[in-house]
Amino acid sequence: MIKVTLPDNSIKELSEGSTVADLAASIGAGLAKAAIAGKINGNLLDISAKLSDGDSVAIITEKSQEALDIIRHSTSHLMAQAVKELFPAAKVTIGPSIENGFYYDFDVDSPFTPGDLERIEQKMYELAATGYPLERTVMSASEAISFFEQMGEPYKKELIEGFGAETVSIYTQGGFSDLCRGPHVPNTNKLKAFKLLSIAGAYWRGDEKNRMLQRIYGTAFVDKKELETYLHRMEEAKRRDHRKLGRELDLFSFSDEVGAGFAIWHPKGAMLRTLLEDFERKEHLKRGYEIVVGPQILKTDLWKRSGHYDNYRENMYFTEVDEQSYGVKPMNCLSHMMIYKSQLRSYRDLPQRYFELGTVHRHERAGVLHGLLRVRCFTQDDAHILCTPEQLDVEIKDVLKFVSDVMGIFGFEYEMELSTRPEKSIGTDEDWDRATNALLAALKDTNRPFEVNEGDGAFYGPKIDIKLRDCLDRRWQCATIQCDFTLPERFDLTYIASDGERKRPVMLHRVILGSIERFIGVLIEHFAGNFPLWLAPVQAIVLNVTDNQTGYSQNVFKQLREAGIRVQEDLRNEKLNFKIREAQLQKIPYMLVIGDKEMEQGTVTPRYRDGKNMHAMKPDEFIAFVEAETKAYK
Repeated sequence: MIKVTLPDNSIKELSEGSTVADLAASIGAGLAKAAIAGKINGNLLDISAKLSDGDSVAIITEKSQEALDIIRHSTSHLMAQAVKELFPAAKVTIGPSIENGFYYDFDVDSPFTPGDLERIEQKMYELAATGYPLERTVMSASEAISFFEQMGEPYKKELIEGFGAETVSIYTQGGFSDLCRGPHVPNTNKLKAFKLLSIAGAYWRGDEKNRMLQRIYGTAFVDKKELETYLHRMEEAKRRDHRKLGRELDLFSFSDEVGAGFAIWHPKGAMLRTLLEDFERKEHLKRGYEIVVGPQILKTDLWKRSGHYDNYRENMYFTEVDEQSYGVKPMNCLSHMMIYKSQLRSYRDLPQRYFELGTVHRHERAGVLHGLLRVRCFTQDDAHILCTPEQLDVEIKDVLKFVSDVMGIFGFEYEMELSTRPEKSIGTDEDWDRATNALLAALKDTNRPFEVNEGDGAFYGPKIDIKLRDCLDRRWQCATIQCDFTLPERFDLTYIASDGERKRPVMLHRVILGSIERFIGVLIEHFAGNFPLWLAPVQAIVLNVTDNQTGYSQNVFKQLREAGIRVQEDLRNEKLNFKIREAQLQKIPYMLVIGDKEMEQGTVTPRYRDGKNMHAMKPDEFIAFVEAETKAYK
């Protein structure tokens, strides 16, 4: 007999050779039916996995957090099985689970069509209902290579040869076998709610020199209700797509003639940017930051000194001036350090907080460019704080408070991650420990939950990443706080301490909104283009009913504009309902309707963009109303 420990610390005695499935059955028939996999000593394994004496075991059911990833991975295998039955000549490559779903890449002679997608999905449901068990077999690497060669699957052979392992595991369901570590659901009848979503091209192993494959994306959930909820959210996301709304609202555009990844801001989009940037300047000045500006290009020698050249140059652009190599800045920190270094600093001068709405350029691969969310030229609300080590804790907490205040203004909830030292980095172990511990201490003191993201820090220091959640519960990386003991050392930054000795300051790199472009993209989708009044590029539009009110309407328009209201006028000889509809499509917060009655009484009748009418009021009353509402965000 063997003894295993359950999550509640109770001990269960079983016969030697028992599996996770046997353990579930010994606890109850309901658990045996619901079991998907097991977690043995912290490792996820199939329910067919054998137990050993002293193991700690948890049963993974559909209600377990890990179940969804297993279901999605198993569904990717189901999709590959369906493709092979419908397209026998297709060669399979890899099919992992990903956030919100899964994909599988296939080598086929002709691209898949939307009609193929429907056929594949239908076949998947047929196969799932058949109830094929997923059976795991362990083979030697040479046996597995021979096995897949006989099946005509060269990509599997290449994968096995790249593993360098003595043995590999293979999962079989029906007549389909696939190379995989697992775990998987015990039977295809556990796969009840899935949907194939799209087709895309993908190079084998992401290398443009390799063959182009066909990638099918899909998603899967525990039950139909969860799937329907997700699909509804996907449709809502399409409706809110910032690229679509950017065109409809005439905010920005992209042009192949200009180049991929470079946004062109139209008048209303530029106004939106200006409003955000003015907000940023005011908020930073209130908190003791000084506004600075650095050049767009700096000598390559400086980028080598900072470590960017060795660790980041594949993301940089370079040029030559007077036979001297320059790097186009991907970050603003170098100029800020040069400002600090321009004069001798005392401990009484610290902290120094430099803020710049700095435009940077980064070389992103064409395949990852995505509207405003991933571009090659963007502006960061970048700041660098240089302080004494004793001031570091307060400064980190102040930045965390700054983030909290700003996210509250926009109505965003957010999550935090502590990202630690990456494999490619500079600096001593001691400095990395000091920086990591400083961020960790501030996070713990603020009593906000956070996750640890191992190995994802900047190359010069660890960081706190803030991921905001929008109205569709999507996560967006925006704010970050990076703690850096290394660059002050490389650039010989010093201050005179109270004892008269020269010492090193610490530098915090931080952004609050992050990329202005990215944040605007998130805002557009979060608000579906219905910006709050203080951010709306156009706050009101004057609409006359007939040409009879044109003169009065023009006077109202002029009065509002002189008062600082962002106003337009539509005095065309068109039906009022047509003009209202157009203004609603432009998502303008207020439509000021002027007919004979309003003209006679010297009033306007505001109509909100959702169709609700307000009472008639004098133009100066409407001005006061707008001013009061726009101040409400503070």
